Amino acid sequence: MRMTKSNQVYQLTYLPHIFPVNCYLIEEEDGLTLVDAALPNNTEAIMKAAEAIGKPIVRIVLTHAHSDHIGALDPLKARLPDAKVYISARDARLLAGDASLEPGEEQLPVRGGVPKPGAIKTVPDVQLLEGDRIGSLLAIATPGHTPGSMSFLDTRSHTLIAGDAFQLRGGLAVSGQLRPWFPFPALATWNKRASLESARKLLAYKPAVLAVGHGNLLQQPSAALVKAIAEAERILK
Repeated sequence: MRMTKSNQVYQLTYLPHIFPVNCYLIEEEDGLTLVDAALPNNTEAIMKAAEAIGKPIVRIVLTHAHSDHIGALDPLKARLPDAKVYISARDARLLAGDASLEPGEEQLPVRGGVPKPGAIKTVPDVQLLEGDRIGSLLAIATPGHTPGSMSFLDTRSHTLIAGDAFQLRGGLAVSGQLRPWFPFPALATWNKRASLESARKLLAYKPAVLAVGHGNLLQQPSAALVKAIAEAERILK
């Protein structure tokens, strides 16, 4: 996996020039926080990246429960039995294979690679809520791509790890807005209007760096985010 560093954030990218799948190692004083778990065959590369940084992985935080973000979770947990696993309280149900909707949620099908019941053996240690802190990371509820998607702001550098709330591969877009060169995040989005609301919410944090599930790091992204949000607003009118 390719490794790119920005402040205390290391972006690990599988197949960066073909079908980029990102996860992130966040350096803390007590070790590393892994944000997302990429694909099952990325386990060894993630472990080697942590070894190269020189600190152990002590936490695994998931932005949402799609297969390209949880793929290596079980093998990593087997290698790291003491690492705590975090996911939103809402997407904990998706992780367990329950794709049913809750009362009050938009009754749209949950799309994308949701695991089948029992396919993921790891049980989260912590079910996150809006405003929770995980080391230097602030948890921000950003539903849309999935009902319980979360983003994480590194409060030291204002780096925003947004999962699939945005995509950068194929062109910056709010989740649910199709980019023909890389249509997969849009096709896997549950609720486009909720995604737009979450995008507006994230813009208000004025991130200095945008880090997403698919695509390279983007420095000083505010102007580009404003443009992507305006495009989504126009399309969804």
